[in-house]
Amino acid sequence: MPGFCLGRGLIVPAEPLLIVILGPTASGKTALSLSLAERFRGEIVNCDSVAVYREFEIGTAKPTAAERARAPHHLLDLIAPTAYMTAGEYARQAREVLQEIKARERPPIVVGGAGLYLRALLEGLFPGPQRSEELRERLRQRAEKRPAYLHRVIRRLDPQGARKIHPRDAPKLIRAIEVCLGSGDPMSEMWKLGRNPLTGFRILRIGLNPDRNALYDRINARARKMFDGGLVEETQALLNKYGDSVWALRSPGYRQTIQLLRGEISRETAVQAAQQAHRNYAKRQMTWFRREPGVRWLEGFGDDPLIQQGAMDAGESMVTL
Repeated sequence: MPGFCLGRGLIVPAEPLLIVILGPTASGKTALSLSLAERFRGEIVNCDSVAVYREFEIGTAKPTAAERARAPHHLLDLIAPTAYMTAGEYARQAREVLQEIKARERPPIVVGGAGLYLRALLEGLFPGPQRSEELRERLRQRAEKRPAYLHRVIRRLDPQGARKIHPRDAPKLIRAIEVCLGSGDPMSEMWKLGRNPLTGFRILRIGLNPDRNALYDRINARARKMFDGGLVEETQALLNKYGDSVWALRSPGYRQTIQLLRGEISRETAVQAAQQAHRNYAKRQMTWFRREPGVRWLEGFGDDPLIQQGAMDAGESMVTL
């Protein structure tokens, strides 16, 4: 990477480039990451909270073997289905990978739709209490019987923090309750204690913002393709091996497939419910990502050559600084 002059001819090395691709599900982040990796000789770092699990393939839309052969990929198929990857642990491992890529003098390209993982990686997390699986399981069981239960609890414990969490976002609600009970303080107060932001990189955030109707059409088509491509069989195999308590089986597509396998809904209803769940997830992702600072938004899909060229131009401008 080029350096820059800082008085009397002193050349100071420029910090290496880190490209972050964010956007909703089905917006073409994988296609864009591959085009940028090939252009800048970069290495791709997964930032999807379900794609870190082994054996979850069809329902996660992971890069195919052919796509992975086009550029080095990291943090895919990282942990067993029975494990759980917190945002803090993801950030720790991802930062190690970034340093390894940096040592090879290649730009890391972080790509995925997990907003909390991305925030933990780039900004760090506040110091909070350890996870309590016993508490979490009790909260999950109560939430299954009374869907509004979690949000009522956090409103009582931390009214200010509750306003920043979607009433249906169970993982964040459970963590917020866990923090409040474990620390004795509202989570909104813990947020003020400071973070540990990532340093040593110039960060280029590229956001994909395609037309909503076109995005929903793609989401619907991809969800149906998952069912046609073996999602039911994959989910059944996971249930047979690990049971239904695996966290990732609660994600869109898998949850509805479990209902189908239990005979609670028909196949077509399961497809439509999965499509709706993915659309809802996309809306939550965009709400989250619009709060990200310094994003260069591109109005289209990541597989569009014009969008790819726009992203390359943004990368070139950062490289030549």
